[in-house]
Amino acid sequence: MFRNIYGLDLGTYEIKVFDKKRDFIWKERNIIAKKDRKFLYAVGDEAWDMFEKAPENIEVLFPMQGGAIAKFDDMQCLLQELLKKERPFYGGSEYLVAVPTDVTEVEKRAFYDLVCHSAARARTVRIAERAIVDAIGFGVNVNRTDGIFIVNMGGGSTEISVLSRGGMVMNRLMKLGGEHLDQAIQDQVRHHLEFLIGRRTAEMLRQDFGIFEDATCTAINVSGRNLRTRVPEYREIPVGMVRAAMREPLKECVSEIRAMFDRTPPTVRSGLQKNGICLTGGLANLKELSTYLEESTGLAVRTVSRPELCVVEGLKKIIQDKRAYKEWTYSLLDGEYKWLRKL
Repeated sequence: MFRNIYGLDLGTYEIKVFDKKRDFIWKERNIIAKKDRKFLYAVGDEAWDMFEKAPENIEVLFPMQGGAIAKFDDMQCLLQELLKKERPFYGGSEYLVAVPTDVTEVEKRAFYDLVCHSAARARTVRIAERAIVDAIGFGVNVNRTDGIFIVNMGGGSTEISVLSRGGMVMNRLMKLGGEHLDQAIQDQVRHHLEFLIGRRTAEMLRQDFGIFEDATCTAINVSGRNLRTRVPEYREIPVGMVRAAMREPLKECVSEIRAMFDRTPPTVRSGLQKNGICLTGGLANLKELSTYLEESTGLAVRTVSRPELCVVEGLKKIIQDKRAYKEWTYSLLDGEYKWLRKL
């Protein structure tokens, strides 16, 4: 096949792309910087380097929020720039986009329109349910599994799915991700220490301390602003404060997993008890998160070496397998497209 095929995983914080012609996966930050609110200034990793550092006339934006497209024009501009930025891309290519299941029909259509009506000049755009793609990337035989949890914890959302015998039994998209843990850390530090830290600092604290792993240090010295004096300074942030801040958001995720398990039909529930949870997404890299979920839910938890790439690895496998491509992907132009099919 001469024309190229791209697999797109549009995450809240990162875009991952599989380029079939080059047999290569690349990723870049899902962020855009605009000057005077109308001129494109930077995209991707370059824009991320400006986050919380840019002057007042440069606005740094995240076009995706909570797993859905929040700023369509900015997202379209960002995708166009990333596809041609130091990477050859071919007009008339095919695109396969992984889309969350638990979003509105309008939001699902936005993923299609994003690529179909962009300067990428797409030949065709097909979509696939992200939970299915995630499972394939993990190495799960979707058609044969008798019940398994797929929990994708990303930067802005968590998608929890129950799969069995080639189908989706249950699915829930939660507005819970790395950014919510970081915000909780910021709020905790501000409330108890009257000290203001940035989101990137909160992210660093989250990644360094983890959940309950034995830390090599009990506190980290970070920069911020004293809210009493309004003067920038350094202050030590204790590990206990960071972990306490993450506790409530993570409890919400555990509660949803338990509730979904209780609602699962008995025949599938036995499969869940046997196969447990496949943990994916960028947040799965959080230290001891798998151990925490295992102890909190009572289910075995497995992950992979690079969980943040699990979806795009699934897209790669589907694109390289003609049978899987036909089975797991859909087009809005086809009558078989199940999300928009009239009953």
